[in-house]
Amino acid sequence: MRVTFEVNGREVSADNVWAGESLLYVLRERLGLPGSKNACEQGECGSCTVYLDGVTVCSCMVAAGQAQGRAVRTVEGMAEQGASGEARLSVIQEAFVEAGAVQCGFCTPGLLVQTEDLIARTVGRGRGVPEDAAIREHLSGNLCRCTGYEKIVEAVRTAAERTEEGAR
Repeated sequence: MRVTFEVNGREVSADNVWAGESLLYVLRERLGLPGSKNACEQGECGSCTVYLDGVTVCSCMVAAGQAQGRAVRTVEGMAEQGASGEARLSVIQEAFVEAGAVQCGFCTPGLLVQTEDLIARTVGRGRGVPEDAAIREHLSGNLCRCTGYEKIVEAVRTAAERTEEGAR
């Protein structure tokens, strides 16, 4: 079957998609978007987290056909456009790099997407910078084997603070 949907603001199609093929597979293997990682294939680790119509989902658990006519946003869609049109890191991505929250990088794409979602739900709605407990709760579905999560929480807090400052 052919699946047509929007990815990071542009319409794409994938041909010869079989019924059991995951959205993650289509994104990585058919569309050349390797940002979302294939780790557990069971929706347990969060490495493949993307937005589907504005809601975060584990793309390994979504059948590709379910994306038909819908909007998907991946970690590749987080980069911001500079004045001359070049892509540059988002505030969230910069905070992760600065805090040293990126080690092997396998969990990072999912954590970045979930962080963006958390900041939109808190700072973006005038609720302020989330407390560490709220950060940990929101990221609880994203597993990292390299860190003790301290640098990740620090990065999320920094990104939220910078986003709040930018909104003033």
